[in-house]
Amino acid sequence: MKVIAFNGSPRKNGNTAGSLKTVISELEKQGIETELIQVGKEKIRGCLSCFACVKNQNERCATEDDPVNDWIQKMKEADGILLGSPVYFSGVAGTMKSFLDRAFFVISMNKSMLRHKVGASVVALRRSGGLPTLHSLNHYILYSEMFMPGSNYWNVAHGMNPGEMEQDGEGKQIMEVLGKNMAWLLKVMAAGRKEVPPPGPVAKISTNFIR
Repeated sequence: MKVIAFNGSPRKNGNTAGSLKTVISELEKQGIETELIQVGKEKIRGCLSCFACVKNQNERCATEDDPVNDWIQKMKEADGILLGSPVYFSGVAGTMKSFLDRAFFVISMNKSMLRHKVGASVVALRRSGGLPTLHSLNHYILYSEMFMPGSNYWNVAHGMNPGEMEQDGEGKQIMEVLGKNMAWLLKVMAAGRKEVPPPGPVAKISTNFIR
């Protein structure tokens, strides 16, 4: 089994990375392969609303000059997805949101490629805005029909300067518990598929309120 983690911070070794690495450490203890990708340092534009991914059904975004399409395929091949972001103005960091908007639109419009995988989000911040950012990240996971493990509190760790989240004892424990629960859920689901077939996908009903 493999989990792909995405660090939405421009800081390679900041507190978002530290939070993700704490979760990753617990996954690796359970024999789960991991890969950490830093999104925040890349130049990634937002969705152009061109709907080429809907028309072409080729699992690709029409914008080809960044790593988004490569990351989409990594997510497709993985068993679990971890999303991490710092908090910017009580929300997801801009580069991370541009990536998620494009990637998850392609994913949802191409046979729901992440359906019934395991997904979780983590957030790192100095002071406030953690829960709105966590909820925003979770929206992508839930919309994709993924299953989400929890921890013993919200998946938020505090720290300003790189490494300070290590001093947040509760935040550190939250990430550890999340990693343990995510590993357990991945293994339970892998074993359960042999005994209980998952429900099949349904055709999406789309209701527009302005006609």
